[in-house]
Amino acid sequence: MIAIDLISDEIPPLKDTDTGLRALSWMDEFKVGHLPVVSGTSYLGLVSDTDIMDLPDPGLQLKDQNLLLLRPGVQQNVHIYDVMKLISDLKLSLVPILDHEENYLGSTNVNYLMELIVNTASISENGAVIILNMSKNDYSLSEISRIVEENDAKILSSYITSAQDSTEIEVTLKINQTDLRRILRSFERYEYDVTAHYQEDRFNEDIKDNYEALMNFIKM
Repeated sequence: MIAIDLISDEIPPLKDTDTGLRALSWMDEFKVGHLPVVSGTSYLGLVSDTDIMDLPDPGLQLKDQNLLLLRPGVQQNVHIYDVMKLISDLKLSLVPILDHEENYLGSTNVNYLMELIVNTASISENGAVIILNMSKNDYSLSEISRIVEENDAKILSSYITSAQDSTEIEVTLKINQTDLRRILRSFERYEYDVTAHYQEDRFNEDIKDNYEALMNFIKM
């Protein structure tokens, strides 16, 4: 999935003729801490809520303010992981998406990306979750898949999280079965460290809680 596919029409950009007060109002309405600023189709930069609150007169138009706008953004053909890495690196709530001439095409935000990840990762499919802990050197998805498939099951999705500078990883598997007893016995037989297993409802909650861990994984 690339950036052009991630554009959400939910949040409009600010025009440089809009005021700081409008910017704060929209940030509150859309629950973001940043908004893109445009002049026509030209992307001028990203303004934050702290930028606006530091203005001596937020009632003035943005073009008349002494704002030094940073210009973080991604081009339309970059991968979703690059978008998420930018969010993680710069602690953004929203990322502008640009064409090859740096014109503004739209934006995507953390909440919208989270929904896409949930759908892409087959989280909405029926099944259950197994979490394995292992050394990075011991990780083999083909071996893990073989063990699961020997028990007449399939891996619907998987992802890896790891603490920074750690040699250990946590492998989260979404399985298309709710009865995990045979699969768990097989993992134990092959001496895998099963740290947790549970039904999909709890997984849906935990993946949201582990969003920051996923951001750290993308940096690996």
